[in-house]
Amino acid sequence: MTYLRVTDLRDQRLTAAQLAAALPRPELDVEAATAAVAPIIRDVASRGAAAVLEASERFDRVRPPHLRVPREALESALAQLDPEIRSALETAIARVRAVDAAQVRADDVVEVLPGGKVVQRWVPVRRVGLYVPGGRAALPSSVVMNAVPALTAGVEEIVLASPPQAEFGGLPHPTILAACALLGITEVLAAGGAQAIALLAHGAEDLGDGRGLAPVDLVTGPGNVFVAAAKRLVRGRVGIDAEAGPTEIAILADAGADPRLVAADLISQAEHDPLAAAVLVTDDEALVGAVESELERQVAAAPHAERIAEALRGVQSGAILVRDLDQGLEVVNAYGAEHLEIQTADAPAIAARVTNAGAVFVGAYSPVSLGDYAAGSNHVLPTGGTARFAGGLGVQSFLRGIHVVEYDHEALAASREAATTLARAEGLPGHGAAIDIRFED
Repeated sequence: MTYLRVTDLRDQRLTAAQLAAALPRPELDVEAATAAVAPIIRDVASRGAAAVLEASERFDRVRPPHLRVPREALESALAQLDPEIRSALETAIARVRAVDAAQVRADDVVEVLPGGKVVQRWVPVRRVGLYVPGGRAALPSSVVMNAVPALTAGVEEIVLASPPQAEFGGLPHPTILAACALLGITEVLAAGGAQAIALLAHGAEDLGDGRGLAPVDLVTGPGNVFVAAAKRLVRGRVGIDAEAGPTEIAILADAGADPRLVAADLISQAEHDPLAAAVLVTDDEALVGAVESELERQVAAAPHAERIAEALRGVQSGAILVRDLDQGLEVVNAYGAEHLEIQTADAPAIAARVTNAGAVFVGAYSPVSLGDYAAGSNHVLPTGGTARFAGGLGVQSFLRGIHVVEYDHEALAASREAATTLARAEGLPGHGAAIDIRFED
């Protein structure tokens, strides 16, 4: 049984809308999930910690002894962390920090005219909630990817939530706790899913330790469809980064691509989740067959073979045949993948023509899995085609622009006619009067 369903677009001339409809997508129903999680959000908003604990028992099958993870648990997790894992985390932290440091913005000062200036101040969000999943795998790398840009931006207060684990006494996974300790994050919650998002957004009067939890201003981080639905419901009360869906990889490849590498990279993302999307776009029909052969061999040997096979055979995955790389670029730009690999001749030139992708990985030695951990890029990226209007998590995600306007008497006088004319044109004479009064004796 083959893994990749083939869609042949070589003889088709499609409009942008038709092309988007022809591409594989996961069958996600965020609306249905929203209906399911809405009562949880309301319950947490009303009853606070008690509602979170009950939801944890229901969904995580464990009632954490502490919603707020004790400081000694964080310190113990770091002390017991495997030295190799600690070294790898420190490498990832250093590389993400190096990239993020270049994103820090100085205030922009523009002198519009003599005596009149507008300053764009970049101000960090004050209090941020970071969500780190803990379902099929512990993801300390997601602690790094969420926390480092927030810290680099200058966020004052960081709260991190991750699901409680029955095998660890109701605490989040110890590698997640260790990563928090490594980064200096001391406010950590043993809460997952929609209830965690609700707790971050609404706060609580008492977490059961005699101390309350203040609500955050912004929630970031990946999660399943229920986390995405919860973020949709709290948006407006707090900011959110995105409604992240299952992970995606698209690979644009030509006849020169190594089918072993293409197959391995498709598998690397398919092992995340049965709903993960893995898409090959190529102008070489023979490559599809060669990749299929490699998938048969590599999937059979993979530890998560059943999950990978389900993802590869799902409606969200497949191989797309195109006439040439120009059409291939049309396809990948219409798809807007979370992760896009370019495995073609002159890959940098092809990559430069990509307009819609969360992150682009250029050439045979830049696999997506490198970006997941140690490239220095961020792995919290837009999914579901939202890369056509959204970008990945970064320092800018935690900054707000505030305009500061400062005009003196002469500069206002020079602007008076334009401003009052437009006020009259809009039928708002009070606007013009507020300017004119400054020139009366």
